[in-house]
Amino acid sequence: MKAAIEVKGLTRKFGSLVAVNRVEFEVHQGEIFGFLGPNGAGKTTTVRMLTGVIEPTEGTATIQGHDIRKEPLLSRAHIAVVPEEANVYLDLSAWQNVMLMAELHGVPRHRRFQEAERLLDALGLAEKREQKARTLSKGLRQRLMLCAALVTDPEVLFLDEPTSGLDVQSARLIRRIVKDLNRRGLTVFLTTHNMREAGEMCSRVAIIEKGSIATIDTPEKLRATISSRQYVEVRFEGTAPEHNELESLPGVSQIEADDRTFRLYTKLPGQVVTEVVRLAESKGVEITDLCNRKPSLEDVFVHLTSGYKEKGLK
Repeated sequence: MKAAIEVKGLTRKFGSLVAVNRVEFEVHQGEIFGFLGPNGAGKTTTVRMLTGVIEPTEGTATIQGHDIRKEPLLSRAHIAVVPEEANVYLDLSAWQNVMLMAELHGVPRHRRFQEAERLLDALGLAEKREQKARTLSKGLRQRLMLCAALVTDPEVLFLDEPTSGLDVQSARLIRRIVKDLNRRGLTVFLTTHNMREAGEMCSRVAIIEKGSIATIDTPEKLRATISSRQYVEVRFEGTAPEHNELESLPGVSQIEADDRTFRLYTKLPGQVVTEVVRLAESKGVEITDLCNRKPSLEDVFVHLTSGYKEKGLK
């Protein structure tokens, strides 16, 4: 599969601090690639190098075949960036912001008018086109920033925490627009702290920890790597069995309890479900809810980063 982004030995040092250490990965053409990591892990520094904000200390990367160090202008010509904090021009109207970005990128006059109209309408900003950006809410400014990025017709879109702190409506709309654009061929490089968002949107995910890549794979395969964190969740009506009775069931490796709801961690969920039902029948206890839960992408993230060690999980 053709690579839209190819990263080779990318390193960034700040004095004696190694923020990014020989990072290597590929982003396939036409995929949504998630880039996750705890604060200070190196993900922002990596994105800044890829987008030309800062120079790598060592290594390099190519974007659509153009080396970011040898051909910086050509590599940047293929991308658009939507930062976490929308840096729109506050004293310009929504329309003027989009027009300015289109002009700076040399979009022909007829096409920029046509695309601006379409994008503002798609992102629910058509009625706000004459309003100054300073009068818009954070969610609307973020939508405007996305409009301004997309009007340049990029081949690769960098999104940095695109839905962080937004209202539900704006977050859903941005996710829907991005997924629609991806289906039409746009490559998306997404950094996010929202594990559910990454799991729903990304075809593959990379997790960076302490400046190095910890893993890269599909969300489903990553969840499968920690099968021991799957669990059976059961809730009882009235008096529940004793904690030690549930913990001693065959196949249960760990147990967590909240009121009358229990999480029974196991590699053998089918066996544990059977044992729970058998125990409930023998004790004359009614089960109100019983289901098998697979590990979430957040569980994988915690498992592979320092947060996992801090929580004392194994």
